[in-house]
Amino acid sequence: MKRFVLKGSVAAALVLGSISASHAVEILHWQRLPLAVPLVVGQERVIFVDRNVRVGVPATVADHLRVQSAGGAIYLRPSAPIEPTRLALQDASNGALILLDIEAKEAKADQAPLEPIQIVSDPLPATHYGTRAPAADDAATPATSHSAPETPVSVVLTRYAAQTLYAPLRTVEAVNGIARVNLRRDLALDTLLPTLPVRATALAAWRLDNAWVTAVRLSHTAPGWLALDPRALQGDFVAATFQHPDLGPAGQSTDTTVLYLVTQGHGLAESLLPAVSPIDPSLNLPPADEASAGHGGDHEK
Repeated sequence: MKRFVLKGSVAAALVLGSISASHAVEILHWQRLPLAVPLVVGQERVIFVDRNVRVGVPATVADHLRVQSAGGAIYLRPSAPIEPTRLALQDASNGALILLDIEAKEAKADQAPLEPIQIVSDPLPATHYGTRAPAADDAATPATSHSAPETPVSVVLTRYAAQTLYAPLRTVEAVNGIARVNLRRDLALDTLLPTLPVRATALAAWRLDNAWVTAVRLSHTAPGWLALDPRALQGDFVAATFQHPDLGPAGQSTDTTVLYLVTQGHGLAESLLPAVSPIDPSLNLPPADEASAGHGGDHEK
């Protein structure tokens, strides 16, 4: 039997339309600030987000809060009073977060049921990879005016990787099109910085269009401070960025940083130089007796 599933926006629109005749809908604008969502014990409150989301519920309230998510709608029903608590809604497609501050109280006498909530995401400035499309009010702009410069893909990827590794999850700027890619944890990076006393380990990688960024952990293995210079890198890279400009002595908290390598058309593994095998004298040099005979013959001449 085939199962038909409505998309989140369509399902939410149908449900919203069915209740609009009897209930008002509270509109909340998501502008990267937590949204206050009051709840009443024993009553279910519906929240429409028009996207497929995962709901992060703290363990402290999991026993007293029933949470269901379906078709772009979230259903919250507390069974006991809940102190102010923060829930995180994460977009399943791009990882973007919406934060809710909930609080559940006992119902008051003659208190009307709380109305559903519609969350509207106010658009943030888009990341441009080409020239900006002219807006309607730009028709009178002279043709000689310059369009907004594009943001290089390498910059977008590096910024996203750095935020993902170092910034709180709620502050990571969502970028459409960026996807996590598989990375070999045992990838040998001995040829990456062969002249420096560092140990390199691949951490994670992401892809946008035809570009990859790989985060590499660098650990100092020698005493003293080490200045990091991108000119010491060996490989085929579009861009390289160090999280910190130098490394402290081995064994201290400053001895580790992250390097972001952007590659084009393929991942990091295909951008590394091949390892150079050490010279084996038995295979690359003539035998000792031949070398002596040759040297003696030259001397006699």
